[in-house]
Amino acid sequence: MMKKIVLLLTVMCLQSCHIGRMIRYYKADIDDHKIFPYTEVNKGNETFYFKDGTNSELAKRITNISFTEKGKDYVIDDYLDKETETTAFMVIKNDSILYEKYYEGYKRDSISNIFSVSKSVTSLLMGIAIDEQIIESVNNPITKYIPELSKANKTFDKLTIEHLLNMRSGLKFSETYSNPFDEVSKLYYGKNQIKQISKLEFIHEPGTFHDYQSVCTTLLGIAIERASGKQLGKYLEEKLWKPLQMENNATWSLDDMVRKNTKAFCCLNTTAIDLAKLARLVLNKGKFNGKQIVSDKWVEKLTKANKTNDCYQYQWYSYECSDDYYALGILGQIVYIVPNEDLIIIRLGKSSDKMFLSEIKDVVSNN
Repeated sequence: MMKKIVLLLTVMCLQSCHIGRMIRYYKADIDDHKIFPYTEVNKGNETFYFKDGTNSELAKRITNISFTEKGKDYVIDDYLDKETETTAFMVIKNDSILYEKYYEGYKRDSISNIFSVSKSVTSLLMGIAIDEQIIESVNNPITKYIPELSKANKTFDKLTIEHLLNMRSGLKFSETYSNPFDEVSKLYYGKNQIKQISKLEFIHEPGTFHDYQSVCTTLLGIAIERASGKQLGKYLEEKLWKPLQMENNATWSLDDMVRKNTKAFCCLNTTAIDLAKLARLVLNKGKFNGKQIVSDKWVEKLTKANKTNDCYQYQWYSYECSDDYYALGILGQIVYIVPNEDLIIIRLGKSSDKMFLSEIKDVVSNN
């Protein structure tokens, strides 16, 4: 009888709880858009295309860049293909594509999970929501939009939008993905984000301590959904995907088909070429074709290095607190921008072992 009960509980868990999902799929993967429910993010009728600069002298020099690994020399294409688990790599300068290659069976229109680069996209959407005043201020408490958190713990009333943007929640939250019981694994594989977050404890006063936590972006995404009355993917579609004339449809994974809260912290599924268009928007201070899509003041907030917050501001990183800035995903998804050179570098991949951010910048900017 006891064996039957254990077997029944195991089956129920495999079918419904986050541990079951984690056991079944083992670890986060760039193709996890196939296992989660999602919102469709549809492109519009028009498509913006970068210029083709692959036959330029600079492009030719880039293709001859060499790397050495374990005593063996590689040109960049072979290196990316054989040593880095890269799936897509792009270099764009002055609106011209200088280098564009795909690996591991992926193509220009292959969507994949961009993981925490999704956080940086969520920040852009928060900027638009504030521009439109559906969210009045970064100083508003998160409980203005998710009031049930106040009932769970009154300290949530002190937690503001800006605290969340700068990862200063004060919550006890493990970001390790080390086992099925840590908080980020529950958030990734779980089916009820709000219920999980309501149970978290505060170990710091909100706003006083910087600690990178996916729960912060989760709350920002749900706040936008509550304020706009739209799923985050549909808000993205309306405010960025169609206005920026994206090339491909995308998806944004949900926690569950009942609650339909978007996994804002991790799970926008898109392509390298369309990420490049988001990068171009930020590089151009929020403008596309002369229209201000995101306010320049908001873009300044996320691109100006915040040295008091570990060079992390509004869900974007500054590279060593310089003028360069980037978005980063756990498996080496990179949107890297060098504003002084009008340079965008996009890298998607299956691991983060070899991302060589500084090397990429150096070899391109020195040619």
